[in-house]
Amino acid sequence: MPATSMNHFTILTDNVQDTLAFYADMLDLHAGPRPPFTFPGAWLYARGGNDPILHIVGGKPKETLVKGVIDHMAFSGKDLAEMLSKLKSRGLNYELRRLPDYGTWQLFFHDNNNAKIEVDFDPAEQEVAA
Repeated sequence: MPATSMNHFTILTDNVQDTLAFYADMLDLHAGPRPPFTFPGAWLYARGGNDPILHIVGGKPKETLVKGVIDHMAFSGKDLAEMLSKLKSRGLNYELRRLPDYGTWQLFFHDNNNAKIEVDFDPAEQEVAA
C-alpha cells in the first residue's frame, strides 16, 4: 500500500515548554489533544486544524539531541515579510532563496533544539531583501 500523505514530524527536546513557545511564536502551532503517554511531550496543531502535524517528545538530555539522516521539515506559510521581521527581531539566523523555475520562496532556520525548519511561501509574495 503506498503512502498518501505526510502525517507528522517528531521533535526531541530537553525542554518541552521552550519548544512549545518557539513553535507557537514562530509558526502559530498550538498544543492540542494528545494520548496520556508516560513520557512528557505535546502534539501541535495548525490553527483550525484537526490533525496534529508536529509531535514533541520531551525528557531527552541535551547531549542526545543530535541531527540524524532527516535534514529538515517543511511547512507552507503566508506573509513572508512578517516572518522575516519576526526572525530578525528575535536574532535568529535564516536563509531565504527562490526555487528556480517555480519562484517559490524557501525560508530556512533552526528551532531551539537545532532542528532545521523550512517554510515555503507563494511566488506572488512580495520580494523582501534577505
